[in-house]
Amino acid sequence: MLDWNEYRKQLATGVKEIGQLSPDTLKGYIGLSSAGQKTDLLGAKVRELIALAVAVTARCDGCITVHTEAAIRRGATREEIAEALGVAITVNAGAALVYSARVMDAVKEYPREPSPHE
Repeated sequence: MLDWNEYRKQLATGVKEIGQLSPDTLKGYIGLSSAGQKTDLLGAKVRELIALAVAVTARCDGCITVHTEAAIRRGATREEIAEALGVAITVNAGAALVYSARVMDAVKEYPREPSPHE
């Protein structure tokens, strides 16, 4: 497993470098990141729990380390984090099922060639 604290430090260094080389990219990201905080209808803790679930579905280690720390700082418990991750797991399984149905639909579009076993 990763040393998440060290990884978060390395990530901050990399993001700083990108910000120096491409400041508008970083400004745009910060604008997107802070947009949901303006209304604060969900609250910071719920937003971080959602971010963790999305981080898992996006398979983003950087998002995981940043949003885990933020969720804990905003009062999320291990149980709340586990429940949010349970939602991510359910969605991923559901997405796999939905996209499996799409594959089966795509199979119908291709001419079927007899297999050597027929």
